[in-house]
Amino acid sequence: MPARIAQDLATLSAAERKVGQLLLDRTHDVAHAALGDVARLAGVSEPTVIRFCRSMGYKGWPDFKIQFAAGLMTGVPYVHSSLNADDGAGVLAAKVMDNAVSALLRARNDIQAGQVDAAIGLISRARRVEFYGVGNSGIVAQDAQHKFFRFDLATAAYSDSHVQLMAASLLGPSDVLVAISHSGRSREILDAVRLARRNRCPVVAITASGTPLADLAGVLLRADTQEDTELYSPMISRLVHLALIDVLALGVALKRGKEASRSLEKTKKSLRNRRSSL
Repeated sequence: MPARIAQDLATLSAAERKVGQLLLDRTHDVAHAALGDVARLAGVSEPTVIRFCRSMGYKGWPDFKIQFAAGLMTGVPYVHSSLNADDGAGVLAAKVMDNAVSALLRARNDIQAGQVDAAIGLISRARRVEFYGVGNSGIVAQDAQHKFFRFDLATAAYSDSHVQLMAASLLGPSDVLVAISHSGRSREILDAVRLARRNRCPVVAITASGTPLADLAGVLLRADTQEDTELYSPMISRLVHLALIDVLALGVALKRGKEASRSLEKTKKSLRNRRSSL
């Protein structure tokens, strides 16, 4: 969460920035402090602290404090550890695992409940849901389609740019396009999203904030990850994207209730005789 506070600081009001700066400067001192103490230390009123928490996507100080403190007690570094050529297998494994866990914790703390609710609502009501991604994000799109079709939703996943454009041209207001991209700058995805928007199709984006794709999306699920992609394909962002897809899938399942349960039971039943008894 400190990383998100630092990132969003400039977007806050002057008074709210004082609260954010206090949390960054005296992180461990205020992690368990009472509302009044935080207000006094920041030199602002208690309502200002509450407004800051709401700007961060939380109901108030108690809700914010729990998540803020939890992020500090994980024992996992909150920064990305770069890989080195001379790292041994043990160090390599530790860095990869720690970076993955850190990114997932950061994503958990950055969740904006309103955006998640909006995405779940759109998908639950949609006539058709299509998932677009290229490269590694195309794999995430396929995983999403594999999850959502089991709710008896009309779904598709496309990673070919030509197919994406053709499919996007057929989408309309009652459909949903879920666009997945680590960089948020893939021309193929941006072109398809623009075409879908011209057809008034709602767009949900799973991508980094402040990117062209984020700006185009009607609903944004932020996936701000830190990793060196100059030599290696994005690894950590893929895990965060998959986790966000799981959040949406579970949310849609709960939203659709018994209807989703019946569909899931049918799909599971269809595979019961496919497992070896040996």
